[in-house]
Amino acid sequence: MVRAKRTNYWLAILLIGLLIASGAGAQESRPRQVYGQDPKNDEMQTIRMGTQLVNVLFSVTDKQNRYINDLAKSEVAVLENGKPQEIFTFKREFDLPLTMAILVDVSNSVVPVLPQLTDASSRFIDSVMKPGKDRTAIIQFNSEPLVMQDLTSNMNRLHKGMRDIVANFIPSENGSGPPPPLRSIMGIGGTSIYDSIIATCTDMLAQKDGRKTIILFTDGFDTTSLTKRSEAVEEALRAEAVIYAIGVGDSREQGVNKGELNKICEPTGGRAFIPKDIEDLDRAFGELEQDMRQQYLLAYEPTNDRADGSFRRIEVRALNRKGIRIRHRQGYFAREK
Repeated sequence: MVRAKRTNYWLAILLIGLLIASGAGAQESRPRQVYGQDPKNDEMQTIRMGTQLVNVLFSVTDKQNRYINDLAKSEVAVLENGKPQEIFTFKREFDLPLTMAILVDVSNSVVPVLPQLTDASSRFIDSVMKPGKDRTAIIQFNSEPLVMQDLTSNMNRLHKGMRDIVANFIPSENGSGPPPPLRSIMGIGGTSIYDSIIATCTDMLAQKDGRKTIILFTDGFDTTSLTKRSEAVEEALRAEAVIYAIGVGDSREQGVNKGELNKICEPTGGRAFIPKDIEDLDRAFGELEQDMRQQYLLAYEPTNDRADGSFRRIEVRALNRKGIRIRHRQGYFAREK
């Protein structure tokens, strides 16, 4: 009897172990999806759970800066640290949910153009956003960022956030608004572009899925950040956020630092737009909207699967096509153990 009980005991233990192992194996075999992927679409490929899928949004233009919209998967190659990778997903991207943070510089050199800037921004929001699907936040910054409207799909709240920025610095026609000393104190506070980008990425965008974009309205002169440009770009890459800039400033002062804005935007896959004058703002916003709509998405599973937190450089190439330019983020940071 004792021997029989012991036999039954060890058989039970063995059975429990087999059930646990079977359950773990089933969990590991579940597929992981590309962001923006429709589970009902059988053409979309999936990969094993536990691997890191790298998603790359990119746009393609020719020498005349015209967008190229007829690339096929067979014409594209992607390299990570110089090594070719297998592309799992390739498609034109029109409908990926958008999370957008609009950062408005309110330093002295930008304040004079705030009314025109915020009006054009509101029209841009109406044109780009899809209510109920996309979300946008409004942030003003000088020496430090201040959230005027947190992420929302509500258009009325976004327009109010823009109007509130103007109301804080520009008196209304009837003379109401903050007294001059307050406006001056707030305006003199300096310009912390890098700090504001980092705060937006770490506090607002890093944990969000889908397409993430920062729209930066500034003259490009950072005077008070405690961090460097390279640190701001790194945080944007970690958050997988693309930075675009519209360069605005007072022509009577320093104007716009176009070179600096390019150095902020280009490593993330974005670009800077510099209006010729304040009346040219709508054209700049139109180019920005077009750039955001003319994108491709590819995804690949890195051959280097080490979870070492290292930076991996990405290069997307168009095969057998000459004289074209591809804009995409320069790389990503691998997951850590």
